[in-house]
Amino acid sequence: MSRDRAVDALRAYAIGGVVLGHWLVTGLVLTGDGGLHQASPLTAMPDLAPMTWVLQTLGLFFFTAGFGSTRSLARHPGDAGGWLAGRLRRLLLPAVALLGVGAAVLLAATVVGTSDDTLGVALRLAISPLWFLLPLVILVAVTGPLRAAVRRWGVTRCVAPAVAVVAAADLAVRLLPAGTDLPPVTVLAAWSVPYLLGVAHADGWLDGRRAGATVAAGGAVALAALLALGYPVSAVGVPGAGVSNLNPPSLLVVALAVTQVGLGLLARPALRRLLTRPVPGRAVTAVNRSAVRIYLWHQPVLVAVTALTARGGLTLPGLHTAPDDPGWVLARCCWLPLLAVVLVTVVRVGRPRSRRQPGGGGVASRSAEYGPSTPQVYDHRRSGRPDLQEVIAVRDSDPPSRGRADGQSR
Repeated sequence: MSRDRAVDALRAYAIGGVVLGHWLVTGLVLTGDGGLHQASPLTAMPDLAPMTWVLQTLGLFFFTAGFGSTRSLARHPGDAGGWLAGRLRRLLLPAVALLGVGAAVLLAATVVGTSDDTLGVALRLAISPLWFLLPLVILVAVTGPLRAAVRRWGVTRCVAPAVAVVAAADLAVRLLPAGTDLPPVTVLAAWSVPYLLGVAHADGWLDGRRAGATVAAGGAVALAALLALGYPVSAVGVPGAGVSNLNPPSLLVVALAVTQVGLGLLARPALRRLLTRPVPGRAVTAVNRSAVRIYLWHQPVLVAVTALTARGGLTLPGLHTAPDDPGWVLARCCWLPLLAVVLVTVVRVGRPRSRRQPGGGGVASRSAEYGPSTPQVYDHRRSGRPDLQEVIAVRDSDPPSRGRADGQSR
C-alpha cells in the first residue's frame, strides 16, 4: 500500500501551524491574586499580524480532510453508513476523551482552590478547539454528494455558492448595527471551500503544476483585493478589534485557505523528495497518526504548564508576563520545546494501541490516503510446499503459458 505523502506533509504542516500559532498568540498573564487572564500579543504588536497568514492553517486542515475522506469513501468495500460510522468514531472519540479528562481535572482544580479566573480561562481554551467538529462532521457526512457534484459541475461551480454565502455574511456584518447576531452559516460555508478543493484533488481535478498555480494565483489576487477593501490584516481574532476574520470566518480567511492550498499543490514534488529522508518522514507519519489528538490537547497543555508553574510563586517571562513587547515573543519561543514535550507525552499516553493483523502483519486500520497495492506476480520458486494446491489463471490464447502452468506441482 502506498500513501500520498505530499498530502501527509500538508496535514502535518496544518496541525503544526495551528498549534504553534495558538501557543504564540495566547498570552496567560498572572494577576496579583494568583489567577490567570488571557491576552494577545497582537493587541500590543499589530505589526505581527502578517505572521498569522503562515500560522493560520485551518484551510489546509480541511483540504486534507476532504482529500482523505474522498479517498477513503472511494475504496470502502461496504455501504456508506458503515464508512461514515468509522470516520465519525475516529473524530469524536478523542473529543469525548478530552471532555472526560478535562472535567476531572477541572473538578480537582476546584477542590484545591484554583481561582475562578484560571478556571474560566482553562475551560474556555479547552473547549474552544471543539468548534471544528461541527463543520467537519457535516462535511464528512456529505462527502459522497459533494464528490458527485464536483464530478458533474466542476470544482469552480461547486465552490461559488459557498463563497457567495460568506460574501453576503461579510456585507451584513458591515451594514447591520453592531452586536447583531447572525446565523453561523459562514462556519460551514467558509470551510467547505478548502474541503471541496480536497475532494476535487482526490478525484484528480487539481493534478499538475498549472492547476496549483491557478489556485494559488486566484487566492493571492483575492487576498490583495480584500485588503484593499479594508479587511483586517490578521487572519485570527484580535481582542478589542471590531471585526474578526475568523469569528465568523470572512472572505479573507477563505482567500487565504485557497492560496495555501495552491501553494501546497505546487510544493508536492519538493514535499515528496523531503519525505524520502528518514527524519522528516518519521515526523510526518507520527503527526498524521495523532493529528486530531494533537489539535484537541495543545491548548489544555498550555494552560496546564502555565498554571502549574504559577503555583511555584515565580512570574516567568513568556509564561506569566503580559505579551506587550518583542521580548515576550522571544521568551515564549524558549518555552515552546517544553510545551512540545508535554504535548507529545500526553498524546502518546492517550493513543490507543495499534491493532495488528494475525501473523505479525501491519496495522489493521489504515488511513484514507492508501492507494491500491502493486499487483503480485506469481513465482513458482517462492511458492509453498509442493503438497499445497494452487490455482493459476492463464489466457487460452497463450499455449506456452498454459504448458508452464500444467508443469507446476499441484
